Amino acid sequence: MEQYKAIIEAMLFVSGTPVTIKRMKEVLEETGDMDIRSAVDELMREYGERKGGVRLVEVAGGFQFRTDETLASWLKKFAGVKPATLSQAAMETLAVVAYRQPIMKSEIDRIRGVDASTSLRSLLERNLIRIVGRKDVPGRPILYGTSRHFLEVFSLRDLTELPTLEELKELGE
Repeated sequence: MEQYKAIIEAMLFVSGTPVTIKRMKEVLEETGDMDIRSAVDELMREYGERKGGVRLVEVAGGFQFRTDETLASWLKKFAGVKPATLSQAAMETLAVVAYRQPIMKSEIDRIRGVDASTSLRSLLERNLIRIVGRKDVPGRPILYGTSRHFLEVFSLRDLTELPTLEELKELGE
C-alpha cells in the first residue's frame, strides 16, 4: 500500500490536470480500483491532517494537488499576478450555460435579454465552455456546455455540486 501511495502521489505531483482512477489504473495495471481509491483516500486524509499549504482534492472527475484556499493572498503576492476575472455579462452567460446545458445561443440570448456572442467567444477562448454538438433542427445550431476546465476552475467534482436555486436565493438574502 505504501508503494502504491508513493506512486500515486508522484503521478499527482507531476500532472497539471486532475488524474482519474482509470488513468491511475492504467499505470498500476495489476491494482484494483478499490485499492487505488483506498490509497488516494489515505493520501487525502494525510494531507488534510497535516494542515499544510497543499491539499489533495477531488475535482473534475479526478484528483489533484491544490494549494490551500486560505493562502490565496500570499500566493498572489508571491506570483505577482492578478487573478483572471470575467465580466458580469460573461459570468451571467456562463451561469446560463452551466445550468441549462446543452443550450443554443438563441436560448442564451432569450434568457439574458441581450446578444451573448461576445461572452460566448470569451468563454470559449478561456476554455470554460465548449461546443458539445448541434441541435437536430433546421439550421443545426451549435449547442454549448461547460468544459472540464470549468469544473477545475470552480473546484467542482461534477455539475451536481453547483448550488441549487434555493441555495442561491439564500446567498442573495
